[in-house]
Amino acid sequence: MTNPEQYDPGPAREIPVKKDGDKWTMILVRELRHAPEKVWQALTDPAHLREWAPFDVDGNLGAVGTVNLTWVGAPKGFPTKITRADAPKVLEYGDMRWELEPNGAGTRLTLWSTIDRRYISMGAAGWHISFDVLDRYLSGNPIGRIAGGDAMKFGAWQRLNGEYAKQFGVELPSWPASAARS
Repeated sequence: MTNPEQYDPGPAREIPVKKDGDKWTMILVRELRHAPEKVWQALTDPAHLREWAPFDVDGNLGAVGTVNLTWVGAPKGFPTKITRADAPKVLEYGDMRWELEPNGAGTRLTLWSTIDRRYISMGAAGWHISFDVLDRYLSGNPIGRIAGGDAMKFGAWQRLNGEYAKQFGVELPSWPASAARS
């Protein structure tokens, strides 16, 4: 069982953003202490994704094709085309591109994620936490997925959302009425 109050994601990280009208692409980079093959499995296998990712899929993302992707808390999923799956280097589907580069005994993981500018701070806060959860999961110290409405109720997510909104120069998105504010 996850106890997110014992987890501290630290401050917002510097995240470059490419702007194209209302669609912005954030580029998140994280150094992981795990081999690219292990990280690849966590990025592509549905059972591994359920442990850390903010979405579920009904098939393996490790091969070109189509899967049904459902964001945590969404009422239903949607078909998502996997356009590139070069294990363990590059994975592309939907509006996301993942690159895995060997870095010593570990992996430099880079995610390009395109999102509407109105929600970019929310996306950055969510991916920040998801990457932390991924790292702990791969290290054998899982804390459980923190995503969707549960993440939005988490005080650290709210803080990160505000820090990223300031970093990107965007208005802080309004909270759902059910989200706690701290």
